[in-house]
Amino acid sequence: MNKSLPHYAVIFTSKHSENTEGYSEMAEKMELLAKQQEGFLGIDSARNEIGITVSYWASLDAIKNWKQQTDHLEAQQKGKTEWYSWYNVKICKVEREYSFNNQKPIV
Repeated sequence: MNKSLPHYAVIFTSKHSENTEGYSEMAEKMELLAKQQEGFLGIDSARNEIGITVSYWASLDAIKNWKQQTDHLEAQQKGKTEWYSWYNVKICKVEREYSFNNQKPIV
């Protein structure tokens, strides 16, 4: 993922409710749709009891446009009424980034 600095990260932390019918399909749809949005840079996600999804964006305007995207608005509403018992959103400015990778290449 080639991200210029600085950029922004939206950290979405959540806990599912008991009703998750249709959630996986919508999550897949939202990821595909986000990738088509101007300013989208990438996504990382993990879920056990608590889910954490971090999406990366080129600007605050790109985040605002994504939040207001029609299909995403529908997903947000279903999240509130059906899929989540709680969630938290943090928007952070990423000023520096580095990583380590000690994985052996697959041949």
